[in-house]
Amino acid sequence: MSQPVQPPNQPQQPYGQPVDGNPYAGGPGQGAPSAPTGNPYGQQPPAPTGNPFAGQQPGQGAPFGGGAPFTPAPPARNNVLLGVAVALGAAIVAGILYGVIAGSIEREVGYAAVGVGFLVGFAASKVGGSNPAVIAASAVFSIGAVYVGQLIGISMILADVAQIPFSEVVGDHFDAVTKAWSQEADFMTYLFLGLGAVAAVGGAKKAG
Repeated sequence: MSQPVQPPNQPQQPYGQPVDGNPYAGGPGQGAPSAPTGNPYGQQPPAPTGNPFAGQQPGQGAPFGGGAPFTPAPPARNNVLLGVAVALGAAIVAGILYGVIAGSIEREVGYAAVGVGFLVGFAASKVGGSNPAVIAASAVFSIGAVYVGQLIGISMILADVAQIPFSEVVGDHFDAVTKAWSQEADFMTYLFLGLGAVAAVGGAKKAG
């Protein structure tokens, strides 16, 4: 008897072909496809670097307007008239202070006379510059300031001795004050006047 004929084998599904309409179903022994890797943004152009305003030419204004900041001009220091006026004002103030000090201690102090002249010359030269006219005016006004201070000191002493107000001595007996100054003036009195003038010149040069 003849053997029964076996039916032919069914054709196998080739690897990689879709199974039952599933495109991701692989054949036996084949894993699922992996997801894409890598940086999807890695090919973007790099951000611009450097100064974005480097292309501007010198002298151009700021990108938002306004330009360079304003630089104020230096104050003028060559006003001769103003310097002389400052010297006069400083001499009046310094002379009064010098007289109050001399009258309070009932004696003159050489350092105070030097301080008067230095203050007058320094203040005048700070405003009027190193003009010779300003320096000369400072020296003259310093002598006057020391002299006025000496008169104020004598007036304070006379007011204390006579037991009368200071204003009465200055207003009604000023001739007696100047006479007392002439009688009491000596070498030191004139030396203090000279020290005031010299100190004024030194103060003016220091400020200039």
